[in-house]
Amino acid sequence: MSPRMYKLLVWLIAILPGLVALFFMRSPDTASVGGVLNYLGRLTGIVGLSTMLMAAILCCRVPGFDRPFGGLTKMWKLHHQLGAVAFLLLLAHPLLLAFAAAEVSLTAAVATLTPTSQSLWLGWIALVLMMVFLAPSFAFFGHPDYQRWKWVHRLSGPAIILALIHTALLMRTLPAPWDTLVWVVYVAAAVGALAYRFVFSRVKGRQPYQVMQVERSANNVVEISLQAERSRLDHEAGQFVYLTPFDKTLTNGYAEEHPYTISSAPDEPLLRIAIKDLGDASRAIQTIAVGSQVKVEGPYGGFFPPTELGPSLWVAGGIGITPFLGKVRELARGEFSGDVHLVYCVQDESRALFLEELSGYAQALPGFHLSMHYFYREGPLDEAFLNRVCDDVAEREAFICGPTPLLSCARNVLLGAGVPARRITTEEFELL
Repeated sequence: MSPRMYKLLVWLIAILPGLVALFFMRSPDTASVGGVLNYLGRLTGIVGLSTMLMAAILCCRVPGFDRPFGGLTKMWKLHHQLGAVAFLLLLAHPLLLAFAAAEVSLTAAVATLTPTSQSLWLGWIALVLMMVFLAPSFAFFGHPDYQRWKWVHRLSGPAIILALIHTALLMRTLPAPWDTLVWVVYVAAAVGALAYRFVFSRVKGRQPYQVMQVERSANNVVEISLQAERSRLDHEAGQFVYLTPFDKTLTNGYAEEHPYTISSAPDEPLLRIAIKDLGDASRAIQTIAVGSQVKVEGPYGGFFPPTELGPSLWVAGGIGITPFLGKVRELARGEFSGDVHLVYCVQDESRALFLEELSGYAQALPGFHLSMHYFYREGPLDEAFLNRVCDDVAEREAFICGPTPLLSCARNVLLGAGVPARRITTEEFELL
C-alpha cells in the first residue's frame, strides 16, 4: 500500500470505536436536540480517547515500522495530527454534554461541567494534563525546546490513565461486552508500544559505539566516525539514527538522545554522522572527545527507494546534503552507471559542506552531476535555474532535503516544472 493508504488505515482504526458506537445508537438518542447533543458528547469522548491511544501506539519508534508511512518524520506528523484531533474532541466532550443538559435548565448545564464526583474530577484532571502536554505542539505557542517538550510529553501517560478510569466509571454508550473488548484491545496495543519505546528499546535497541574520529567540515559542522562495540548497525543511505553521547566533558547534551542523519555508505566499516550546530546539544557535540562512548538507536526513515535508483534530481540545502552524501558515497563504492543530478543550494560559497568531496565525485563518476546554487547570486531557487542546469527535470524522480523554506520552495518549483507530486520525495528535520 502507499503511505497515503497506511495513513487512512490508521485514521480508520482511530475512529473505529466511534463507528461501533454508532451501530448501537438507540431511538431516544435522536428523539430531541438535547438527546442528539448528549450522544455527540459521549461519541466525542469515545473517539477522542481512541484517537489519543492511536497516537500513543505511533510512539513505538520500532526501526522499520515507519517505512510504510514514508519515514519517521511523516509518521510522527501523523502522530501529532492524531493528538491534536484527540485533544479537540476531548475538549468538545464536556461542552456538548453541557449544551445537552441546557435543554433542561442552565443549572443542569453548569452542574454537568462541575466536578462533583470522583469520576468527573478524574476526567477534568486528565483534560487539564492534556492541555499542558499538547499545548507546546501547536504552532501558536512557538517552537518548543526539544528536551522540555520531551519531559512535558511524559504527562501523556497519567492523562490517558485518568481518562481511561473516567471512561470505565461512566461508560454507557457501548454495551457489554463491546465496551470492555474495545478498550482492552486499544490499551494493550498502546501499552505494548510504550513499553517498547521506553523500556525494551533502551535495553536492547540502543547499540554502543565508540568515537574514533572527529572531523571538522566547517566552523559549525563536524562529522564523527563511530566504531561498533558489539553488533554493527545495518542501514540504508539516507536514513538517520538517534544518538546519545556519554562524554562527561560535554557542556550540554550528556545522555540526551537527538536525531542525526547518517552520512556514511552502508558498507563502510565505520558509521559516520554529520552534525551541524543547531542548538545547545548539537553545539556541544562539536567538541565530543575521541574515545568516548555513544549509543545509537535506529535506523529510521526511508528517503531513497530500496530498489535501483533511476534518473534522479537531488535538491539539497545546507546540512540537508547529508543523506545525499551517504548515497553518493554508496554509489561511488560500487559500479555506478546511473543518472543523478545534484543541485546544492546554499547562501554562499562558505556554507557549502563537503564541496571538495562532492566535486571529486562529479569528476570521477560519469553519471553524477553537481550544480551549485548560491542564493546571494541566483536568488531563490526557480524553474529557470533548474531547466538551465538540468533540461530534463520533468522526466526525473526528485528528492529534496533541507530547511523547511527550501522544501516548500523546491517542491513548488518542481511541480511547476512538470514533475508529478508522486515523484517528489521530501525529508525534513522537524521531529517534534
